[in-house]
Amino acid sequence: MANIKTKRKRIKFASDNVAGACPEVLDAILKANEGDSTPYGNDQISTELQNKFSEIFEKDVIVFPITSGTAANALALATMTPSFGNIYCHRLSHINLDECGAPEFYTGGGKLVTLKGVMGKITSDELDQSIGGKGIVHHTQPSSVSITQVCETGEVYQLEEIKKIAEVTHKHNLNLHMDGARFANALVALNTTPAEMTWKSGVDVLSFGATKNGCLAAEAIIFFKKELVGNTAFLMKRAGHLLSKMRFVSAQLEGYLNNDVWLKNAKHANEMGKKLSESLNKLNDIELAYPTEANEVFAKFPRHMIENLNTNGYEMNDEDFEGNAVRLVTAWNTQQKDIDHLLETIQKNN
Repeated sequence: MANIKTKRKRIKFASDNVAGACPEVLDAILKANEGDSTPYGNDQISTELQNKFSEIFEKDVIVFPITSGTAANALALATMTPSFGNIYCHRLSHINLDECGAPEFYTGGGKLVTLKGVMGKITSDELDQSIGGKGIVHHTQPSSVSITQVCETGEVYQLEEIKKIAEVTHKHNLNLHMDGARFANALVALNTTPAEMTWKSGVDVLSFGATKNGCLAAEAIIFFKKELVGNTAFLMKRAGHLLSKMRFVSAQLEGYLNNDVWLKNAKHANEMGKKLSESLNKLNDIELAYPTEANEVFAKFPRHMIENLNTNGYEMNDEDFEGNAVRLVTAWNTQQKDIDHLLETIQKNN
């Protein structure tokens, strides 16, 4: 039988989660594999991870390692939102569009109330005007607010924006959740500290993302208020997210955090994002759809150009936010040659 060769898709730039795990994370996993260890998160690595995160966030925090961002978001929100509660979020948010109803499932029926926002971010004014119905038995009850950092248009919530949203959230006695799928990228972009971008700005619970920035499969739910932890451990077990060999998830986070690997990875990804954005913006017929503030680039391509890139092996992520906007994402391992090849392909087939 003849060998049939198929052209391999160039999925580079499709997302930052197409990248493999960075060496430091893989080394940490191999180290964790030596000898035996206590199961279900009672191992030494997981215990020390609590201290590591507390040091990074300048506060005693409670950490639950977990394997996916969807689970982190849904379980975090489930601790703050009853089955008859509302979760206020942006209409483009991952929890609304890309998690297959997981927040609704884990809360037992919680309702997502979507906001239009401005350029991908919710505003404190719109949030304040949208919260209502408290105490009225005929209405679902305001319970929590969720923001995404970096947001779905590639922009970063500034500290003052987070503080204003938190002020409105707490004024209505709700809790604020941050989906930090690209937490490190936002942190580097703002040149601030983890504490300043979270609890010092009013965030109550964080989904700490790491998989997109160099881990194999590792995230964390971080509580800044102990009283919000509630039944998280039981929810994780019931949902199948309490791993017997949790040390391998914790080890990824350990390798990720040690020696500021997470910040170095994010800084590189952001720098590559800026270079890609600037290069695309110089080309005729291509227009940036949103400002590039971290490692996501949104640009409007003519339809024929998108089709040509797909024909030439690229898997273009056509988000279609505005017209023919395409999302391209740089990662911790993106190289200048990757950008150059994309640009050459565009110019050759234009």
